[in-house]
Amino acid sequence: MTAYKAPLRDMRFVMHEVLKASEHLQNLGRSDLTADIIDAVLEEGAKFNEGVLAPLNRSGDEEGIQFNNGDVKTPEGFPDAYRQFCENGWASMTGSEDFGGQGLPISVAAPFQEMMMSANLSFRVYTGLTDGAVFALTTHGSDELKNAYLPKLISGEWTGTMCLTEPHAGTDLALLRTKAEPQADGSYAISGTKIFISGGEQDMSENIIHLVLARLPDAPAGVKGISLFLVPKILDDGSRNPAVCGSVEHKMGIKAAATCVMNFDQAKGWLIGAPNKGLACMFTMMNDARFQVGLQGLGIGEMAYQGAVEYAIDRLQSRSLSGPKQPEKPADPIIVHPDVRRMLLTQKTLVEGCRMLAYEAAQALDNEQHHSDHETRELAAARAALLIPVVKSFLTDMSAEAANLGMQVYGGHGFIREWGMEQLVRDGRITQIYEGTNGIQALDLLRRKVMGDQGAELSRLQNEIDAFCEANDLDDGQRGNIAQLTSVNAHWRKLSQDILSRVAENPEEIGGCATDFLNFSSYVLLAYGWVRMALTAQEALAQGAADSDFYHAKIASARFYFDRILPRAELHRQVLQTPVDNLFGLTAEQFVRQ
Repeated sequence: MTAYKAPLRDMRFVMHEVLKASEHLQNLGRSDLTADIIDAVLEEGAKFNEGVLAPLNRSGDEEGIQFNNGDVKTPEGFPDAYRQFCENGWASMTGSEDFGGQGLPISVAAPFQEMMMSANLSFRVYTGLTDGAVFALTTHGSDELKNAYLPKLISGEWTGTMCLTEPHAGTDLALLRTKAEPQADGSYAISGTKIFISGGEQDMSENIIHLVLARLPDAPAGVKGISLFLVPKILDDGSRNPAVCGSVEHKMGIKAAATCVMNFDQAKGWLIGAPNKGLACMFTMMNDARFQVGLQGLGIGEMAYQGAVEYAIDRLQSRSLSGPKQPEKPADPIIVHPDVRRMLLTQKTLVEGCRMLAYEAAQALDNEQHHSDHETRELAAARAALLIPVVKSFLTDMSAEAANLGMQVYGGHGFIREWGMEQLVRDGRITQIYEGTNGIQALDLLRRKVMGDQGAELSRLQNEIDAFCEANDLDDGQRGNIAQLTSVNAHWRKLSQDILSRVAENPEEIGGCATDFLNFSSYVLLAYGWVRMALTAQEALAQGAADSDFYHAKIASARFYFDRILPRAELHRQVLQTPVDNLFGLTAEQFVRQ
């Protein structure tokens, strides 16, 4: 099984050389976060993830969790790893300094979070939603709730959950039934059942703070009648709140993470934000969660690539088609074979392109939350809103492709547990489903984000790409790639306009177009990222960079992306030009086998 090694060189390249992290942080008023400090965070994060979390990944998968009468025991080593996670300050990275946090921007924390996803996704599940709970409470909570709960949530002494889904409703929150009854002391009695609650019960933190969607007695029907409540596992007086884990799910993957059915039986809770405005409050948390799930996909993809490369270099099998490359050995390593290289380069260019996209989205989130200029915050919020569904959806689809390619590189050994690749396939599969399935992300992108402002923010992004291409179209090294980017961006613009027109005539076009539109958009965005990475690499080589192999590999990878991956966008373009009625050619009964 391949030992995880944090991709620090690539992380530094994207952060410092391409996205100019120092300039970005100075614009946020954080000139104290120098490149040296960021690198120190990355290095210490690598030590923790490589040395503490990664060794628990396979053992945690094999041991799983143990459920007993409402209690959950996590695998051996998890509580101690969580203690180190908190003591080393990793839990408090992005929390407000007013409540004991470090106040780091998301773009500084995201690489560490990506490392966690690669090293041990199950462990990250327990800690990930706490960040979102902190953000939601910071943004919408009363001063009393903030003072009472934020310090220990930020320190990691307590963890947070997000309780949305109910057995009968799934993603359709309009069907939510959980009730909240006002009490004389200003609290509320919460009653109902929630399912698929990540980290709803565990033995690592002293308390668990559930953020629960519920309806007040006089609430209007549908999503306009949903409120958000804070419901602790342990109350201030030390008594146990009747918010209890009724069972745990038996899952395909992330077996070391407890996915719980939570039963609330007149549990004491407190309102967050205004009555009947809970969905807006929860979306604050959900947007963070969706970004984090995108990082989960990135982490799985990175780990799959690392395992596949190591195996391809070591595994001897057959000879190169052009003659032996290592004649002194009984066979050549399989990395000499074109089809193995195709798989490795597909993994590499997708993972590294997605890293660029994720880190760019993190900078947009930084600007939305921390920039001093109101207009800049508004523009950043629109950009982040546009990118989040792409990051969540495409990065997790990418992780499934990368993990399955990794398994294919291993051949029969990939199907065997000892090599670790099959766990990545199992663990990563949930990322395409939770926090809103990828089909829902596609609908969110097209219906809410593009149609919501009639394509204004998308046009702004497309204009930026056009301006970039025009400014760099004379570059000898990237002229061909830039021409392709210019062309595919023009197709993107036309498709966007055509879809908006078609939707006005037939609303079903939204659902028929959404997934292909998201995928087309993703391939364009990765192309934009790869051109910028290649230009940065060329500049570094021109200046005599010492690690020339790294930069040459970037340029060659960009060529592969444009030659072999970007053409996928054309398939999606052709599909997007077909009418939606081909999806309704069968009645529901005609789907059933006779």
